[in-house]
Amino acid sequence: MRNLFSFLLKNYFFFLFLFLEIIATVLIVNNNYFQRSVVINATNEFTGSVKSIFSNVTEYFFLKQTNKILSEENSILHALTEKSYIITDRSTYLIDDTVYKQQYTYVGAGIISNSIHKRNNYLMLNKGVADGVNKDMAVISPKGIVGIIRDVSKNFSSVISVLHKDAKISAKIKKNNYIGTMIWKGIDYRTAYLMDIPTHVKLTMGDTIITSGFSHIFPEGIMIGVINNYTILQGENFYTIKLKFSEDYNSLSYVYIVNNLMKNEQIKLETESQDE
Repeated sequence: MRNLFSFLLKNYFFFLFLFLEIIATVLIVNNNYFQRSVVINATNEFTGSVKSIFSNVTEYFFLKQTNKILSEENSILHALTEKSYIITDRSTYLIDDTVYKQQYTYVGAGIISNSIHKRNNYLMLNKGVADGVNKDMAVISPKGIVGIIRDVSKNFSSVISVLHKDAKISAKIKKNNYIGTMIWKGIDYRTAYLMDIPTHVKLTMGDTIITSGFSHIFPEGIMIGVINNYTILQGENFYTIKLKFSEDYNSLSYVYIVNNLMKNEQIKLETESQDE
């Protein structure tokens, strides 16, 4: 112990200099957007590389479950292909199709870290700018919504999970299209709440809740969950609706990152409308 104090006393100028350098660096990063983004990207790259190694080891032991999920999804996709349908109308039509235009593209990604028991939960994916991933893209799974891209580096991206206090997803009741907002109140990663649904709307246990499409992030019709319970508090004009998520966020392995090809056009029009 005496030697340690002697060493610290002898080199206290160096430690004081190091301490002041750390404080200066923190101040620069916190007060300058460019420096902060550089530090965040570098941190994402480093932590992403480390977590990717552990993720690869973990994935090896869950290959059976992953293959089962992929098999189920492929069966659904095969059912939607042209080969799965038979022509029953023998009439001939000449169609110049200008109605359908692709709005969304999808990038598959593996999850290399995921939290579910915190108040604010995040995921990290093994795809980044090099794969066409950018901030504010939607992340979904075959069974439902997952989150929104927050930060992106060259090869990795971090995601704000729907299990986050700031997550607010525009949602609707599938059977009648009434619009509300999905939020997560914490505690249970399996449940959420649907807000802003007026009490005159008829609800049924098990009603399906999907994304409304009223944003430039999530496409319309992505599964969120089903109504698990609902009540009307005295004096309130809106339901308190409890949802059960369609996705089990504790067993996620793979997701899809959604790119809205018309996002910039939508944002530009919204901005112009607000400026008027």
